[in-house]
Amino acid sequence: MAMAAAEIEALIRAALPDAVVEIRDLAGDGDHYAAHVVSPAFAGLSRVAQHKLVYEALGGRMGGALHALQLTTAVPN
Repeated sequence: MAMAAAEIEALIRAALPDAVVEIRDLAGDGDHYAAHVVSPAFAGLSRVAQHKLVYEALGGRMGGALHALQLTTAVPN
């Protein structure tokens, strides 16, 4: 069962409401996505901690409904 890009975006926005979220379907199969997430919540956090926040927002769907996510995060300028 694949996830839609809109569902991934909604989950991330629910956890990080101030985030700017861009989702791209890399393979056109609904299984391999790239996400770029920019949020003030990432200020002062390591890249690993930033990614952990996003993965937590996905509620354990990584490796299940969501097969692969190429994730980049940033703090707004």
